[in-house]
Order: sequence, then C-alpha cells, then structure tokens
Amino acid sequence: MENKIINLFKKIMIQIIIHRGTKEIGGSCVEIKTDNTRILIDFGIPLVNKNKKPFDSNILTKKTLEELKKTKILPDIKGLYKNKKKSIDAILISHSHLDHYGFLSFVHPEIPIYMSRGAKELIDITNIFLKKNLGQINSILVKHKETCQIGDIKITPNLVDHSAFDAFSYLIETEGKRIYYSGDFRGHGRKSVLFSRMVEKPLANIDVLLMEGSMLGRHKLIYENERSVENKIVEILKANNNITFLFTSSQNIDRLVSAYRACLKTNKIFVIDLYTAFILERLKTISEHIPQFDWKNIRVKFYKSHADSIAEAGYKDLLYKFNKSKIEMNEINKNKDNILMLARDNSLFPAILKKIDKVQGAKIIYSMWEGYLKDEFIGFIKHHGIDLEQVHTSGHAVLEDLKKFSEALNPNMLIPIHTFEPKEYSKHFKNVKMLKDGEVLKM
Repeated sequence: MENKIINLFKKIMIQIIIHRGTKEIGGSCVEIKTDNTRILIDFGIPLVNKNKKPFDSNILTKKTLEELKKTKILPDIKGLYKNKKKSIDAILISHSHLDHYGFLSFVHPEIPIYMSRGAKELIDITNIFLKKNLGQINSILVKHKETCQIGDIKITPNLVDHSAFDAFSYLIETEGKRIYYSGDFRGHGRKSVLFSRMVEKPLANIDVLLMEGSMLGRHKLIYENERSVENKIVEILKANNNITFLFTSSQNIDRLVSAYRACLKTNKIFVIDLYTAFILERLKTISEHIPQFDWKNIRVKFYKSHADSIAEAGYKDLLYKFNKSKIEMNEINKNKDNILMLARDNSLFPAILKKIDKVQGAKIIYSMWEGYLKDEFIGFIKHHGIDLEQVHTSGHAVLEDLKKFSEALNPNMLIPIHTFEPKEYSKHFKNVKMLKDGEVLKM
C-alpha cells in the first residue's frame, strides 16, 4: 500500500522552472520537468544586463562556457551543454528572434530542437548573413496544431500573431496537467485572426499560463495595427518629393507587406536589398502571399557583402535570378521621388547617402522599436538634412489584448514572463503567481 502511495505521488509531480525571464524581456528559458522527461522552451540571448543597459553579445566569444555559467550569463542547467552528459530531452523554440534562440550554439548537439519551418529558415538565414555560427543544430520541424510526444510530455504548437514569421505558442500536457506557454504574441498584426480565434474558442482547463507582458509599463501605441502603419507610409510617400528610406527588420514580414502595399497604392518603387530578397525567396513556399523580388514595383539593390554571403552559402544561382530586378544607383538618383528604399543604421547607409544627389530633404520612416534609435544616428541624419518619422507598431500584445487572452484561457495560475513589470500583473489579471529566476514550482 505504501509503495502505491509513493508511486501515485511520483506520477503527479511536475516542476516548472523559469531559468530566465521572470523580470526581463529577452533571454527567455523555461524548463518543464517530470520524473522521466525534461524539456526547455526557448533558450535566448538576453537583451539587457542587470542594469538594463544593452547586452554586449561580444562577451560570448571572450569567456569560456564555465565562465559564462559562473557569471550567470548562461543558466546553470544540468545536462544541457556540449561538455556534459545530455539529460535534456528536447528544446522547443517559439520563434526566430535571438532573445529566444540565440544560445543554441552552446547546447549538446544530440538534443533535438523543435521549431516551425519558418523559424528554421530564418535562423539559417541569420547564420548565413550575420555569421552567428550556431553550427549544426538537431532540428525537428513541427506544424500548427500537430501534436507530438517527447517522453511523457505531449506538446501542441499553435501559430500566433507576432512580428516574427511563423511564431508558435505551446500547449504542454503531462500527468493530467495542461500548461500553456504564450510565447511572444499580439492581436493587432496581419495575422490577428489567430488571436481572435484563440479568444473566441479558447483552450479549456489550463492549469498554468506562462504569459508574456512586454508592453506592460510602456506607453500606448501611436499606430494601433499594421493597417495604420501602412496608411501612414502611404501618406508620407505621397507628400515627400525626395527619396524615402524605410528602416525596418527584413525579417519583419508583416512590415515588409505594409511597405509594399503602400508602394502599390502610391505607384512607388520598393527597393529592397539582396538579404531581403533572399529571405522572401526562402519563405515563399511557406506562404504564397509574401512579396517577391520579381513582383510589380519591387527592385533589388546589390551590395557586395550580401552577394558574397549568398555565394559562400552555395546559393550563387540566386544572384543570377535576382539580377533580373537589379537596380543601380544612377537609376535610383533619376527616380528619387518615386522610391521607398529599405535601409538600416549600419555602415552601408553612409555609403548610400554619398551616392545620392541632393539628399537634403529626404525622409526616413523609422519602423522599429525606438530603443534601437541612437542619439549618434539622429545627429548624423540631422547633419545631412534628413527628416525622421517613427512609424511603428509593436510585435507584442497591448494590455487590452493581454486581458482578453488571460480571461479567455482562464488559467488556475498565471505566471509572468518576458516582462520588466511582473508586479503589474496582479493589478490586471487574476490567479497571478510570481516566480523568481531559478525558482522551482511543483505541481
């Protein structure tokens, strides 16, 4: 009889450990553990240090794995790393932002990494162009609502609306308990129907909801959704009589769609670079609605660094393909007032400006998180007489949508994650349980 009681106790013992993310945005890492199975959800690079200053990823190449664990840059997780015996059964990656997958290069090569096809494509592309050197990861592709088994844990991915393409949340089921990891999500992007479906027909009997809160403590969005961003780009393009630059991530597919639609509405030429053309080419088999280099009103600007990266990765044939839509600087100069040109705050941008005639009066549409905007860059563009306007909507859910989401799922316990404001949760949501990094929650 005593043995039966012990076995019953073992059967229902589940542990949740947030190794990182209880009080910060970025660097997410959650462990779900039973007596027989251990999985991690996300394993990302932090965005900030303890003082909330930007995290310098260069430190990763200057310290040994043991030093990184000792300084708590890497969480000290048994059986995770290359130099130890493997005891983690799998890692689930929610999406292709570095703050959710950027530490995979340290992981034991035999650990399977579960992710969407889109996430895998974008991670591979980042390795090609940004030389992140993740190495060969043991990836397993999973699909929306297709359940798979890892030991005694059942996982079901669910597509979510987020600024990262093909992003997942995860339902984790084990020993009669249901845990939901929201990942990063929103309700105001071009895939907002995914959010609507979730709140209209929510998952039932959720014991624990790990829910992101990136927007808690931030000001209200000026541009409430992608449609309003698109409309503002249209307005700017109509008013500007010089070249217009768009500063955004080439991996933010929703934003590229907004820009392209704005160009069609104003009959402007959307000039993308080889990096962006490569991304769109790789993702077209996942979604046929993604704009392509040879679509109407799209041209491609070649840069040597991008061409070299593509050729070195074995895709030289694509350079010949993209060449059909190539645009040179002389053509850009002749049609300045009819061009929206994708650009970034990097070494290429000053070189571009030097080749543009009479750049004074040009416009930058800054369509990224304002935290990336540096005073040095603002001074640089002012010196050149270039105006900048921020036109952006967040990749994360606003408070109103967080409330709708949590009320729909109605969890027995709601745990804050991926937020700088965990104490705000109890003001807005019920059944909140705050954890500390590394704290073990037993169910």
